[in-house]
Amino acid sequence: MKKVFVVEDEHAIARVLQVYLERDGFAVSCHRGEKDVLQAFQSWKPDLVLLDLTLEETEGLHILQHIRQEGSCPVIIVTARGAVPDRLAGLQLGADDYIAKPFDPEEVVARVKTVLRRSAYNADADIVRLGSLIVDFTARTASRGRTPIALIPRDWQLLAFLARHPNQCFSREQLLDQVWGRDFDGGDRSVDAAIKRIRKSLQAWPAHEGEITTVKGTGYSLRVC
Repeated sequence: MKKVFVVEDEHAIARVLQVYLERDGFAVSCHRGEKDVLQAFQSWKPDLVLLDLTLEETEGLHILQHIRQEGSCPVIIVTARGAVPDRLAGLQLGADDYIAKPFDPEEVVARVKTVLRRSAYNADADIVRLGSLIVDFTARTASRGRTPIALIPRDWQLLAFLARHPNQCFSREQLLDQVWGRDFDGGDRSVDAAIKRIRKSLQAWPAHEGEITTVKGTGYSLRVC
């Protein structure tokens, strides 16, 4: 049973989400943004988080930032703050999807299922297959079918990280931190240059299977169908 962690300070909305999610077979834990919400998140280890941005006691983006520091648990932002800057702020911090209020609870359940499917590529798997693209984490290689793809080590590490998190957007700063390390001082251009090289190496990978896309003002995402 998949576990959904709901952070919503409007009791009526939280209850509706809980009812619809439990009806569809999810285990649900609701929180109103209390100070111990991060501790509860760490203890419960959910499969996905539904997060409101406008909380009374804390800032939703602050919670999202801490969740991302803990790992790659999928996060869907659900909020009345639907302006473009708010959406971009959430995406830049690593949100996987964005739903504006008012919403249809059945749509929320559908979005939860979609995001969970996207993240179903096992983070512990030895091999990730994205269409004909194969990323082998044991051999540290990439190939299209049986055809090897030539990548320098750092570019393979970047592709491997994106392959672990398909359809998620990462800022250049996040990619630098995850792939190059926090002590690297080469700047954002290192990410751009690596993405350019990887795209060239993947030019034979069919676009209908996937591609590395640029999210304007945000960063990069490995889009897969």
